Amino acid sequence: MTGGAGFVGSHLVDALRDEGAEVTVLDNLATGRLTNLQRDGVRIVEGSILDPDLVDKEVEAADEVFHLAAAVGVQHILDDPLQAMRVNTRGTEHVLDACARHGRRVLVASTSEVYGKSTAVPWREDDERVLGSTRVQRWSYATAKALDEHFALAHAAAGLPVAIVRYFNAYGPRLDSQGYGSVVARFLGQALAGEPLTVHGDGTQSRCFTYVSDTVAGTVRAARTPEAQGSVFNLGTEVETTIDELARLIIELTGSTSEIERVSYERAYGATFEDAPRRRPDITRARTILGWEPRVELRDGLACTLDWWVATHG
Repeated sequence: MTGGAGFVGSHLVDALRDEGAEVTVLDNLATGRLTNLQRDGVRIVEGSILDPDLVDKEVEAADEVFHLAAAVGVQHILDDPLQAMRVNTRGTEHVLDACARHGRRVLVASTSEVYGKSTAVPWREDDERVLGSTRVQRWSYATAKALDEHFALAHAAAGLPVAIVRYFNAYGPRLDSQGYGSVVARFLGQALAGEPLTVHGDGTQSRCFTYVSDTVAGTVRAARTPEAQGSVFNLGTEVETTIDELARLIIELTGSTSEIERVSYERAYGATFEDAPRRRPDITRARTILGWEPRVELRDGLACTLDWWVATHG
């Protein structure tokens, strides 16, 4: 598995270990943490998917491959778009090429970002994508992940058993405590510190927050379902929550006295930043082919995340 020391990846490692599988994790630990991997039966290889020889060696030794390694998080992309694009395209090319050489089944993790700023909600897997100008680096991540999907689907057409999943705002224990790439983590940290919760824009933008156990269950099903090969699946709850609503719920659950502070996108990310006003998946395909359904409601998932946060951060 690539990216197995990260947030979703480490939960996927746990799920595979629960099945009894021996797991090898290839991770450069840029954002992943060894503390996320506290299970026996996990072999850790510190390295990069930008190293094609290392990738080939580890793929050859594997029975199946889960490819989750990526540069993620808006701020990461804006800080170093060139490196992010290299990791998210060249790295994926290395993984897929190795899987094709050695005949290994592979699951590729993608993102709801590929839909861009389309207003045709709910988003279906085959819908058109709507992106902004190439001068807006915000969209380089969406473009890179879409290219990953093109690589994967081209390999599928050539016979490689590959499935793709698009994650919608996964959250849960092991989120980056600095809030890098997760509004849930940022709000939790601010609320527990008694700081203002910084809501970008007017707070009416909505997302479909998906608890990590649901995300992982869908990922495993997509990898293991024969009918899923060569296809793309949205993995997310269909319940939309505005960022304002999320902030107020986290204040309630934490018992915080924090206020909500509105911060313009321009101040947070620069003058050219653009965002999608709504993100909601159509999960008909996942229901029909994978038999998958999200189970955890937001309030319950946030409560579990809060318990973990308090236990690990004090």
